[in-house]
Amino acid sequence: MIESILNNIKQTIKEVLSDMGVTEEVEILFEVPKEENFGDYSTNVAMRLARVLRKAPIAIANDIISKLNCEALHLEKAEVAGAGFINFFLDKKYLANIVFKIIDEKDKFGSSTIGNNRKYLLEYVSANPTGYLHIGHGRGAAYGDSLARIMKKAGYIVSREHYVNDAGNQIHNMTESIWQRYKELYGQPFKMEDDYYHGKEIIEIAKMIIDEKGDYYLSNPYYDDFRKFGLEYLLNGLKKDLKDFNVEFDTWFSEKSLYESGAVKDTLKFLIDNNYTYEKEGAIWLKTTQYGDEKDRVLVKSDKTLTYFMPDIAYHNNKLSRGYDHLIDVLGADHHGYIPRLKAAIAFVGGNPDLLDVEILQMVRVLQDGVEVKMSKRSGKAITLRDLIDEVGSDALRFMYSSKSLSTHMDLDLDLAVKNTNENPVYYVQYAYARIASLFRVIESNNQQFKEVTSFNKLNYETANKLIKILLQYPSYVEEAATKRLPHKICQYSLMLATALHSYYNDEKIISDDIDLVNEKLTLLKAVQIVLKDSLNLIGVSVKEKM
Repeated sequence: MIESILNNIKQTIKEVLSDMGVTEEVEILFEVPKEENFGDYSTNVAMRLARVLRKAPIAIANDIISKLNCEALHLEKAEVAGAGFINFFLDKKYLANIVFKIIDEKDKFGSSTIGNNRKYLLEYVSANPTGYLHIGHGRGAAYGDSLARIMKKAGYIVSREHYVNDAGNQIHNMTESIWQRYKELYGQPFKMEDDYYHGKEIIEIAKMIIDEKGDYYLSNPYYDDFRKFGLEYLLNGLKKDLKDFNVEFDTWFSEKSLYESGAVKDTLKFLIDNNYTYEKEGAIWLKTTQYGDEKDRVLVKSDKTLTYFMPDIAYHNNKLSRGYDHLIDVLGADHHGYIPRLKAAIAFVGGNPDLLDVEILQMVRVLQDGVEVKMSKRSGKAITLRDLIDEVGSDALRFMYSSKSLSTHMDLDLDLAVKNTNENPVYYVQYAYARIASLFRVIESNNQQFKEVTSFNKLNYETANKLIKILLQYPSYVEEAATKRLPHKICQYSLMLATALHSYYNDEKIISDDIDLVNEKLTLLKAVQIVLKDSLNLIGVSVKEKM
């Protein structure tokens, strides 16, 4: 609605300038004044045309506004300020119609077609199923899931994928770790290598195997059974933790399937046959420097085992073969140098490297009592995502993870996350929703019947204007968050809307004997409630009816 008003103002100003003799194309820019008494929007176009028209900016500005039809442009007024700024005051009554649009569209409000049904494959988390998820995985999970929700609302077709690293050396080490713990529990000699997994979950798996099979494996082959049992147990635990974190996937793609289907072998053969590789010191290297990588990368080591880069190439080749318009990978900060070689590999297998975007998530520190809580995945003392969910809840975690740009380091304050006060941002937003819900309960207990209105006759537009203007901004926030891949913009929006709601609630007497006025105010607040709920849903956070 606002965009339409501004576009009409722009077009009208251009027509006025043409009549004034301006022949070149003029860019008309609007900004929001810092002070409300300077209007809703302002432009300095008159000041920029002073030299062209050989007139004072104030005179040009006055000429422009004298030719504006404010009523037709949905303006209360336009006025000249300062050295020649033109300030525009939008028609508050007209803007308030957004409330009825929201009531009518409900959770469809804010949706757009900007994505044009383009198909995106979004891969995130993709943790090795060798232990519990850690806090870094939590940040990637919150980002990826929120981005998928936001992009879908903006008209993209998004498929959410988790790449299961169920092949390779990590799974071998996991299997051997369980075996060593199994022997330890029977008092047998054991040895936990440095690259084995030392977490308590490995001991738990060994105990479960004993409960089921006893000492059977002390005298029988263990490897395949331990591998299968450990992988299933840890992957199921990973899926449960993510589901409890309100994160789900459309596809769990198995790395092992790439070997079983021959995709890894075929991809390697393709690269060799097309002269994209060379042999050196007994290893096979991929010529990634041809596409800007800092050095060529090993695909097959001198001992004939594959590097983890080789199945990754086969995996991305598989992604491209599935017909997506674009690929997005969410990777940890330690993968920053991985981007050039991955894009080079995509080019070698015949894909367009520009179809892949990699979002890098920065590190997370956990703070408690103002002190960083250290973590180490294999020490058995790691802070896991499960620990955080149990301690502070999924809602607080999702909101706090999503509240910062992925490119910035973040501190996760556990003390703040559990506070039931307005200092806690998720509490503050959820409380705004609950406050509105409480008003509808009060009406019901007063035996007053709420009826949605279809027009405002008694509403004070001055006091309601801030809420209305923020409601108007929701579609643009969704579009920006989707196109720039910035879920934290939705957090910012929900906090802004909650702040305006709390202000309105504190300043206005909502429930009174004037039921017509009450219905108008509650219709406005119902629209606020709809948008609050939808904005929180986009970042995987629930609403609360009572707090």
